[in-house]
Amino acid sequence: MSELPGNQLNGGAAMVAMLQAHGADHIFGLCGDTSLPFYDALFQIGGKINHVLTRDERSAAYMADCYARVTNRVGVCEGPSGGGATYILPGVVEANESSIPILSITTDISVSARGRYALTELDQGALFQPLTKWNKVLDNAAEIPATLRAAFRNLSTGRPGAGHIGLPFDVQRGAVDENDIWADPNHGQFPSWPVGADPDAAAAAAAALLSAKSPLIIVGGGVVISAAQASLQTLAEALDAPVATTISGQGAIAEDHPLAVGVVGSNGGVIETRELVEAADLVFFVSCRAGSVTTERWRYPAAGKTRIVHLDSDPGVIGANYPTEVAVVADARLGLDAIVAAIGSATRSSDAASRIAAAKKRKFDGFNELAFSDATPIRPERVIASLQRNLPADAVIVADPGTPCPYVSGYYEFLEPGRHFISNRAHGALGYSMSGAVGAQLGRPNAMVVALMGDGSFGFTAGELETIVRLGVPITMVVFSNSVFGWIKAGQRAGFGERYFSVDFNRTDHAKVAEAFGVKAWTVADPNDLDATLKAALAHDGPSLVDIIAQPLNEARAPVSEWIA
Repeated sequence: MSELPGNQLNGGAAMVAMLQAHGADHIFGLCGDTSLPFYDALFQIGGKINHVLTRDERSAAYMADCYARVTNRVGVCEGPSGGGATYILPGVVEANESSIPILSITTDISVSARGRYALTELDQGALFQPLTKWNKVLDNAAEIPATLRAAFRNLSTGRPGAGHIGLPFDVQRGAVDENDIWADPNHGQFPSWPVGADPDAAAAAAAALLSAKSPLIIVGGGVVISAAQASLQTLAEALDAPVATTISGQGAIAEDHPLAVGVVGSNGGVIETRELVEAADLVFFVSCRAGSVTTERWRYPAAGKTRIVHLDSDPGVIGANYPTEVAVVADARLGLDAIVAAIGSATRSSDAASRIAAAKKRKFDGFNELAFSDATPIRPERVIASLQRNLPADAVIVADPGTPCPYVSGYYEFLEPGRHFISNRAHGALGYSMSGAVGAQLGRPNAMVVALMGDGSFGFTAGELETIVRLGVPITMVVFSNSVFGWIKAGQRAGFGERYFSVDFNRTDHAKVAEAFGVKAWTVADPNDLDATLKAALAHDGPSLVDIIAQPLNEARAPVSEWIA
C-alpha cells in the first residue's frame, strides 16, 4: 500500500486510509492522469471501498449526494484536474445548498508545476471557495490526515454542507506518518454533534405558538436530516396545528396524517394549500430557509402581517426574509423536543383537521379529473396516479426538475415518514435523477428506486445508462417524453404572451436508446397500457426504462400555484 519504508505511507494511501477511518465505503468518480497514485492506492486495498466509475463527474457528485441523503453518511466523489474539477462542481453546489455533506476530491497538477503553464492547471481553491462550506488545496502530504479530519468535522456539524479537497499529484507521492492516521468516526455521519436549543428561546417559542389562534408549521429538509419526524408530530398534535412542507421537507410527516397539508409554495403548491397559509396568524418555520419558492416570493405568508417563529441550525437564515418574533437556533430534533418540553401538558384544539381535509378534497378532485383521463398524450397526473398504485410505501423516488418535480411534490402522497423523495431543489439543474437514483439504490439496496425525468434531462445524462448496466443497478427510469423544455415554455406562455422561443426539440426514442445500452425498455403512448407497463418495469430484475409519450408541461394543469392563478 506504500512505496515508502517503515511507518510511512504515500499520500494516496494516506488519503484512502483516512476515508476508511471515517467509514467511507463508496466513492463515485472518474479517472484522470492526475489521479493515478490515488487510484493505485484504491487498487491496493482490494475493494474495501467500492469505487463507482461514472461517465461524467457531474454524475459522480449527484450519486454521492443521493447516497448521502438515504444513508445520512458523508458522500464521497472524486475527479481529475482541469475539466474534471469544473464538471464536478454542479453536484457539489447542489449538495452544499441542500445541506447535504459530500466531500469532493479533485486531484491536481503537482505543486512543483504551479505557475508553469502545466496542462489542466487552474486555481481549484478559488474555484470551490465560494461554493462550498469547507475547502482546501493541499501543499504537502503531511497535511492529509489533519485535513481529512477537518473536512469531515466541518461537513457533518452545524448546518451540514459540501466540501472540497484539492490533491496534487506530487502530494499523492509524498510521505505521511502512519501514526497520524486516525479519525472520529462520528464525523462520517450527519448531523454530527447536534446543537440543542437555548431553554429561554424554546420557552418563548412555546408561548408564541400557544398564543396563536391559527398557527401553521412549515417544515424544510432539516427535519428529515435530523430524523425529527416523531418530535414534529408530537408538537403538531399538541398544538392541533397544520403541518406543510417544502419539497425537501417531504417525509417529515406521513401525508395521510390529518394535520398534513402537503407541499406549499410555487412548485407543488396549489391554490388550496396557499389558502391554508393565508389563514395562519402565526407561521413556524422549522429548518426551512423561507426562500422564494416556499413563500411564492415572500408573499405567502405576507411579511409584516403574520407572526413568525423560526427554528434552524443555521442562525444566518433566521430573520433573513421575515421579521422574526422568536428565533431558536438548534438542530431540528433537539429544538422541537425542547419546545415540546416547554409546552408540557398544555394543548390547543381547533378545526385544523377539517379545514385540511376540505382543502385536500378540493385539490385531489381536480387531480382525479386528469388522473383517470384517457386523453393522449398521456396526462402527467395519470402517471403519478399509476406510480402511487404500484410503488410500495418504502420506495425512493428521485425526480428531476421540470415535469416530474411539481407533480410528485404536489400529488404523490408519501405515507411513511423518512427520506422517500429526492429532488435537486437548490439549483434545479437537469440531468440529476438518473445518476442520483444510482447513489440512492447503492445506499438503500433493499428499496425500490425510481428515477423520474423529462426528455431534456435524459439528454443531459444518457451516458450513465452504461454505468447502470455495468453495475446492474436495479432502478426503474421513467421519461416524460414531450420534446420540449416544458418549464421554460410554460413560463413563456404565462408571462410572455405565448412568444415561444428556442424551447422545442425533436423527439428521441428513449426506449431504443436505453435498449442499445442493455436496459430493458418500453414505450407507452396509450394510457390504458400504462399500469401494466409500469408493473412490468418495476418487476424486472435489472435496470428498466419506460418512455411515456406525455402531455407537454406548458399545456398541462401543473401544480404550480402561479400558473394556476
